[in-house]
Amino acid sequence: MFAALTGLGLSTAAGLNAYIPLLVVGILANFTDRVKLPDGYAWLSNWGVLAVLAVLLVAEMVLDKIPAVDSVNDMIQTAVRPASGGVVFSATAAAAELDKSTWMAENPWLGWLIGIVVALAVHAMKAAARPVVNASTAGVGAPVVSTVEDAGSLGMSLIAIFLPLLVIAALALLGLVVWWGVRKVRRFRAARKPGG
Repeated sequence: MFAALTGLGLSTAAGLNAYIPLLVVGILANFTDRVKLPDGYAWLSNWGVLAVLAVLLVAEMVLDKIPAVDSVNDMIQTAVRPASGGVVFSATAAAAELDKSTWMAENPWLGWLIGIVVALAVHAMKAAARPVVNASTAGVGAPVVSTVEDAGSLGMSLIAIFLPLLVIAALALLGLVVWWGVRKVRRFRAARKPGG
């Protein structure tokens, strides 16, 4: 169960920022015993790969804080974030250890699929909310929301690895934030309608 929660938390983090969970997993695999990469994922702890991921992270962090550019970045990330979610779910051995299931161990594609779906769902919510944030704040909210998303991705990555039981609480909190955001969007749209 812990491995599944770790994979779920990392995939959620990848939906917010593709590179943070990859970097966290790769760095922790190098410096701790907390992350043991399964066969075929040793590349994720390679310092050259980590350097490339760090450069991509810096680029995304800058682009994601600029109104309008952030929406273009989200379109590009529609492929990257789900792929990252699939990698981190599988790389943490969650797929092989999920409930000690031999079926999961024999079908590693399912870990990839779960990670992709979770990251894609989180990414879709993020990408849908950002234009509303930009429009309702005249672009001032973009860097604030982006910083919160980056911090959320880092926090969720660390929780997923070190305190996987808290992933449930973190996902519940994320659900509340999404619910609150949907209500705000509906109010914003209602206020913009003629006669509203």
